[in-house]
Amino acid sequence: MPISHSFYNRLSRILPRVVEHYGTPFHIYDEIGIRETGQLLIEHFSAIPGFREYFAVKALPNPEILRIMKSMGFGFDCSSIAELILSRNTGSTGEELMFTSNNTRREEFLFACKDGGSILNLDDITLISKLTEIPELICFRYNPGSRRTGNSIIGNPEEAKYGVHHDQIVEAYQTMINLGSKRFGLHTMLASNERNYVYMVETAIMLLELAESISRELSIRFEFINIGGGFGIPYKPGDAPLDMIRMASEISQAFTRFKEKNGYMPKLYIESGRYMTGPHGALVVTAINEKNTYRKYIGVDACMSALMRPALYGAHHEITVFGKEKIEKSMIADVVGSLCENNDKFAIQRPLPEIHTGDLLIIHDTGAHGHAMGFNYNGKLRPKELLLRQDGDVELIRREETIADHFTTLEFEKDILTL
Repeated sequence: MPISHSFYNRLSRILPRVVEHYGTPFHIYDEIGIRETGQLLIEHFSAIPGFREYFAVKALPNPEILRIMKSMGFGFDCSSIAELILSRNTGSTGEELMFTSNNTRREEFLFACKDGGSILNLDDITLISKLTEIPELICFRYNPGSRRTGNSIIGNPEEAKYGVHHDQIVEAYQTMINLGSKRFGLHTMLASNERNYVYMVETAIMLLELAESISRELSIRFEFINIGGGFGIPYKPGDAPLDMIRMASEISQAFTRFKEKNGYMPKLYIESGRYMTGPHGALVVTAINEKNTYRKYIGVDACMSALMRPALYGAHHEITVFGKEKIEKSMIADVVGSLCENNDKFAIQRPLPEIHTGDLLIIHDTGAHGHAMGFNYNGKLRPKELLLRQDGDVELIRREETIADHFTTLEFEKDILTL
């Protein structure tokens, strides 16, 4: 689905000046759109006291974006030391941070507990032995196995590497109680880019029922239920959007029923990344080459180092040719980068208006898992990131990588182990 009309209108008015000043390629993000989405989440879940969004840092790990999230009162979902550092640099600490990792090293737990700590969300019962200290508040990521199905991105739960086995979840909490933990949360994440709101409601109900069962068996209360992220966005024209209003309403009703039955209501946490920023970003590139062989290829000045999703997942991203929005799509072409891989394609056999060298192409919905998933294979460098501020100014929030950056790790003191 194309980026919002309001974002496109704001961007199109200034795009020639932005390109003249910064050049291409670049990702550009829309602060107004991000804030509007965040405010809608707050409003939709207002019936659950203590509701909080923990922005999934992996989606768009840029300090300026994180500062926007912080200003809305959101916390951060982190899965690495680097993401913890980025989040702490916003001034966030303690229970404003959720550290969810898998196959985690002891050093990572040590770092997660430093500088005010974070909520530890353990992915497996065996990780308890790696804890460097016993936290007062502990959470476990639950994997229901065959009790639920997943989706094509994460896969079915029983095939996924994430989470504590159903038969071990009570033991996990009992172990932490014995070690001294006194406060508890429960987490899961079973799908990615899920646009069926019923699936997310069922996930919330599943966790509430599990929390009730564990509470009854161990005589504990859960402070929060975290249903994870995975809220989807419509990338393709005609894709139905996630019905957030109905989803929030039905989840809120489930929490109310839990309170009526159990005498208390846990807080609701979510970990939206894509939903928060995905539709509010675009990758702007320039057409630099046209090749006509067995197919027509339009070469652009970016490649998989800027946007990996089409090659990795076969993901669809809408493409608009700037200034030709109303021109008939009379051409069928692959839009490609210059990487030495044949899957380095932003679009395959896509109907587009006639494109000429120098035309600007806007690749939609790159505000999540776009720049963040970039890489340096083939010596390709990642592009700059820009932010379209609320006041209409455009700010550079990450410079493009340079050749010097690429070779930095080759600068080191000689170190030879003689055997």
